[in-house]
Amino acid sequence: MIVKLKFFSEKIFESLFVKFLSEQSKNRIEATILIIAIASFIIHLLIILFVDFGLINLGDSIHLFKNPISAIYTPFSFILVYEVYLLVYYLPKSITVYIGKQYEIVTLILIRRLFKDLGNLQLTSDWFSVKGDLVFTYDLIATLILFFLISVFYNLNPQKDYKGPQKLELSEGTSLFIRMKNWMATLLVPVLVGIAAYSLIEWIDRSFYQTVIPLDKVYRIDAIFFDQFFTILILADVLLLLISFLRTDRFSMVIRNSGFVVSTILIKISFGTEGLLTNVLVIVAVLFGVTILAIQKRYDQLGISS
Repeated sequence: MIVKLKFFSEKIFESLFVKFLSEQSKNRIEATILIIAIASFIIHLLIILFVDFGLINLGDSIHLFKNPISAIYTPFSFILVYEVYLLVYYLPKSITVYIGKQYEIVTLILIRRLFKDLGNLQLTSDWFSVKGDLVFTYDLIATLILFFLISVFYNLNPQKDYKGPQKLELSEGTSLFIRMKNWMATLLVPVLVGIAAYSLIEWIDRSFYQTVIPLDKVYRIDAIFFDQFFTILILADVLLLLISFLRTDRFSMVIRNSGFVVSTILIKISFGTEGLLTNVLVIVAVLFGVTILAIQKRYDQLGISS
């Protein structure tokens, strides 16, 4: 009975894995997200047009509907959701690519914020005395630094990691490790969808229906969805660290995976900060991950046994 139940559960997970995370599913989701992104961009522009002509009144609190440049924020949000899906997609294939996708996501969040802030720049001669313009400058510099660090990270990561595990004779521990990564990725997909739906509904409710928001409920729009999702990622990273012992207990790999957990936690913390501190935390998080990977590669090249 137990054997049959185990076989049945594995079949369900395999079916869901193919449905959510196969190459065909990825292509289909990519096409769908692209269509939604284009449609959302057009709708956002139309709302801005209606606001300008006084056909609708959204109040003064919603800055996203005051400048056409801000309309880029909406399709970028859907592109970010697709990047989150890619993060989950690559989880079973490579931990380093999975971590790299986290770094790409936080960089794209910065770029999205740049588009939002472009419509609110004051462009005064006293640039560094205006908080909004100063934050925009911080984001510009942080984006360049992050882009460079991500390129270094992927340069350190062998291209073979993108292909997933090779079809060689695998040990029992490695096979179990791969299966557990597949299960984790499969479970993360409905979690992703659930958090995205909840975040969207909550944003609509707070933006259009609540006239007064309590001080303890004030939130940063750039952290919507990602604050909660990175909390889930921290738990996923800790589980990956624990189940990685099924595959190896090599010191360099343990330190590398532990460093990736620390990096994810720093990114999560950054969503609760503002201004320069946000950028500093994100840059430190990515720099720490890049440095950990570089040291691990060098450590393994030295052939130190542990």
